[in-house]
Amino acid sequence: MSAVSPQLRGFLEKTIPLIEAELFSFLPIQEPEEFMYRPMRDYPERGGKRSRPALVLLACEALGGDLNQALRTAAAFEMFQSFALLHDDIEDDSEMRRGKPCCHRTLGVPLSINVGDALYAKVFEVLAANRDLLGADVTLDLIDEMIRGSRETFEGQAYDVGWIRGRHIPSEEEFMTMLRKKTGWYTGRGPCTAGAIIAGASEQERRAIGDFGETMAIAFQIRDDLLNLTAAEGDAALAPGITSGAYGKERGGDIAEGKRTLIIIDLLRKCTAGEKDEILQILHADREDTTQEQIERVIGLVDHYDAMAYAESLSHEWGRQSRQHLEQLPATPTRDRLQEMLEFFVQRAF
Repeated sequence: MSAVSPQLRGFLEKTIPLIEAELFSFLPIQEPEEFMYRPMRDYPERGGKRSRPALVLLACEALGGDLNQALRTAAAFEMFQSFALLHDDIEDDSEMRRGKPCCHRTLGVPLSINVGDALYAKVFEVLAANRDLLGADVTLDLIDEMIRGSRETFEGQAYDVGWIRGRHIPSEEEFMTMLRKKTGWYTGRGPCTAGAIIAGASEQERRAIGDFGETMAIAFQIRDDLLNLTAAEGDAALAPGITSGAYGKERGGDIAEGKRTLIIIDLLRKCTAGEKDEILQILHADREDTTQEQIERVIGLVDHYDAMAYAESLSHEWGRQSRQHLEQLPATPTRDRLQEMLEFFVQRAF
């Protein structure tokens, strides 16, 4: 497992408590407590990598801004992450999230949808609260960025879920379009651009750090898909984090959910016609009808045809592009922290 550098670890240990204090200040315990406000705190309280809010702070500081002025916006991105995960878990019928059963497994789907909707509304409440700190113009720019990025994310999710419903196997080009939309913005470009807006960066600087964030996010997601097939048994019971090294989701969950990934796309290009029919039958089955034996069968074929190698090579290529974008920014210690975060995400062992 790739280790976090001491310098990045120190930055995260200093700033994550500040992010969390800001986050939870907008998530008070009040009525209806049992059915709404306490569940809204559930996913944030489970931990996580906090990479998106960290990117907001690092991008702001790298471009000459005061990271203390970016804490509220960082909290908004972590709230968006909780909303997105909660809805994504429902749509994928996932079992585990951050080492515990998914919210809809304990609270039920209707209440979980409402909790997710409430978290999304809170995102804009948090951003709007920047007016006294950053002024109306910067606050409006941040809200505009969140609206645009939300649309991109929802469009990407529509492809991801729609392909499963329509039993469509995307081309590699289609898959990359989905990945840019679903993961590229809210995991990378959005947080980095928000930090640049707060720092008062130029359009050129915003574009460069946004391109860095997007390409890093794509490399990260491809690596995450690889980890899904190689996670150790029992790792789903561990909460993930940048400094913990845990994965926090069930091994082979993407197969059980019928996910289209670069690994599956490459496997279907290489396998026999009979094996392709077998794989598609497993992918198209309802999750509750998919056995662990079938999941391991697909993973075995992935190993047999070395279908992870191509995805790994693309993850490294996107990481290389991300480094090039980062080099356009001024050389500072904070830029080094961004480089270290990139290296951690691209080199996570599997």
